[in-house]
This record gives sequence, C-alpha cells and structure tokens, in this order.
Amino acid sequence: MTDQIKRLKELVDGSGSIVFFGGAGVSTESGIPDFRSTGGLYHQQWKYPPEVILSHTFYESNPEEFFRFYRAKMLMPGAKPNAAHRKLAEWEAGGRLKAVITQNIDGLHQAAGSRKVLELHGSVHRNHCERCGKFYGLDDILRTEGVPRCSCGGIIKPDVVLYEEGLDQGTLEEAVRCLAAADLLIIGGTSLNVYPAAGLIRYFGGRHLVLINKSPVAQDLAADLVITDPIGETLSQV
Repeated sequence: MTDQIKRLKELVDGSGSIVFFGGAGVSTESGIPDFRSTGGLYHQQWKYPPEVILSHTFYESNPEEFFRFYRAKMLMPGAKPNAAHRKLAEWEAGGRLKAVITQNIDGLHQAAGSRKVLELHGSVHRNHCERCGKFYGLDDILRTEGVPRCSCGGIIKPDVVLYEEGLDQGTLEEAVRCLAAADLLIIGGTSLNVYPAAGLIRYFGGRHLVLINKSPVAQDLAADLVITDPIGETLSQV
C-alpha cells in the first residue's frame, strides 16, 4: 500500500459524511469513452463537432443526425460497473458516503448498488415522449431505429441535459445541500471543465478534499491529497 493510499484510507476512515463528485473518468474503466482526453469523443472524426450535435438547437433542427450520433457514441448498454462504482456503493451501504454527485449519464452507479445518486446531466435510462409524456427505458430506445417515436407519434427525447439546456433545479439544490454538509469531498474522474456542474464545488466547506484524476483539474483547489492514478484502481485498494 502506497503512502497516498494509506492517506486516502485515513481520510475515509476518519470521515462520517463523504460526498463523491465524479465525471467521465469514473466510467472509462468500464469501457465508456470520455469527451476530452486523447481518444475521447472530441478527438474522433464526425460530420459535426460533438458539442454541436449534443445541443438543443441541433436536436430540434436535425433529429435524425442527433440520434445517429447518440446511439453510436452515447449508448453503451454492455458497460458494467467497475471497481470505483462498487467501492462507492460499499461506502454508502456502510453509512460513510452520503451522496454521489455525477456528471455521467450511464447509470453505472445505480447498477453497482448506489442509492443516493444525483445525476446532474440526466440519464440515458430515462426517456419521455415530448407530446404525451410517456416514459420509455433504455431498452425501448435500443429497439428503435432513426428518430424514436411514441405510440402517439411524438418524438421520444432522452432525459439528458443537452448544451443550451438548464440543469434540473431540484437536483442542483440537493447537490448543494449534500456538499455543504460533507466533511470529506472526493472529486474523481473529472477535470472540472464543464459548467455549471463544476461550479458546485464552491459549496463544499468541509475539512478535507481529495482529487483523483489522471490529468490536472481546471480549478486551483487546495486539496489534502492528489492522486493521478486510475480511480477504480485507486479506490479498490482502500
């Protein structure tokens, strides 16, 4: 056990209220590509840049191309939770972890057993008809082709926050409450580049902050511990 892992274990063992704030790097060990690292979606060739395709304007004006990209790049139904997801669920079951705040839309935290998961950017597992509001799961979308349509004829929209769309206010408020009440915040698998999600960090006023990310984070944070190893590999040792 390295000195970093020993220190992380000390911080976790000494905390009664942990909040985990995570991003795409949490799911890369499950085979889901992130957006910004080498090999991520921003570095792949596509007819339009991902940030254009994943905008509300593009969704409205070109739904066929949106859903072609969405199915090809955003849906990974075969992905399974990795060691990071499982460890966080274990901490929650033991009463130490109070919430997972995630920028991911893959549902892997819930698949691993986590119950208190605040999904800032929504989830691919929730979809609703824009006309009648009928709910559809991920399997329903996977069985469709082209623009998915409800039985009433309306377009089925993923419950995923697109560029130009606002985050759910209730989710934001609960995230702020959890961050304000935590004594240990672990930020993992995110470079904190995406706003407004990254701005939530300022609401944490607890004693200890840990950063686990393979690349430097965008914000200048006074962390007690910085680890640049893969997060699943790191948490599995605690």
